[in-house]
Amino acid sequence: MIQFSHLTKRFGKFTAVDDLSFTVEPQRALALWGPNGAGKTTAIKCLLGLLRYQGSIQVEGLDAHKQGKAVRRRLGYVPQELAFYSDMSALDTAQFYARLKRAPASRAREVLAQVGLEDHGHKPVGALSGGMKQRLALGLALLADPPVLVLDEPTSNLDAAGRDQFLELLAGVRSAGKTILFTSHRIEEISALADQVLVMAQGRAVSICPAAELPQRLGLRSQLRLYLTEDAIAPAVNILTQGGFTVARNGHGVVVDVLPGQKAAPIHVLRDAAIDVMDFEMQQ
Repeated sequence: MIQFSHLTKRFGKFTAVDDLSFTVEPQRALALWGPNGAGKTTAIKCLLGLLRYQGSIQVEGLDAHKQGKAVRRRLGYVPQELAFYSDMSALDTAQFYARLKRAPASRAREVLAQVGLEDHGHKPVGALSGGMKQRLALGLALLADPPVLVLDEPTSNLDAAGRDQFLELLAGVRSAGKTILFTSHRIEEISALADQVLVMAQGRAVSICPAAELPQRLGLRSQLRLYLTEDAIAPAVNILTQGGFTVARNGHGVVVDVLPGQKAAPIHVLRDAAIDVMDFEMQQ
């Protein structure tokens, strides 16, 4: 379990984190959500012992300030900005970190296999793609098999394909029983990984809610444009309206307001009504 109690961090007169309290239950995943400057990364750095702070942080009953080394042994950390020796191979890097973490030497190859890099261990880290480097960082965080995984904006530097692959790996780690605390500003990460979300603004906790409720609470909606045949447009408008969707006719189809987790719902409704959708696109 991770417990933040009245965490406060000031830089001179500026308060970066203001009286922040929350708990992450064992084998659960909590996301810190908020814009840049909300205090998410500062809270993580306090947990890692990189910043002095007021208040308390506990991990599995250990005080992060008084028992910092013991706490850090229980944490696996994936930073937002990665820093590796680019001329070292992926395997050499994993073996180097295994020695630092006092993990068995065999763990180096095991974690590379776990994150899908077993065939790339001979490659210099500098030759790996961004997604591979992020997977390597996850593998290094798992070397000592820590009970808690901490990630700071884990997919911010990845393309769509890399994000999907990395989130799939994290979902597997989560299902294996790790407790996870991560920062994010991406709805798809929240939906794929988090049980709960702590919404932050200006260093304070604004609200906490189940991950599935976040888009609705924030009023985050997108528009789904569906392309239909001319004679299908009017029936589609009627059926979607009856289904509770906000819908409008638009050119060669209709535009439907959807929540991020319900993008496919209008298509399923029309399919059940035997109305074919010729094409679709998302409009933010």
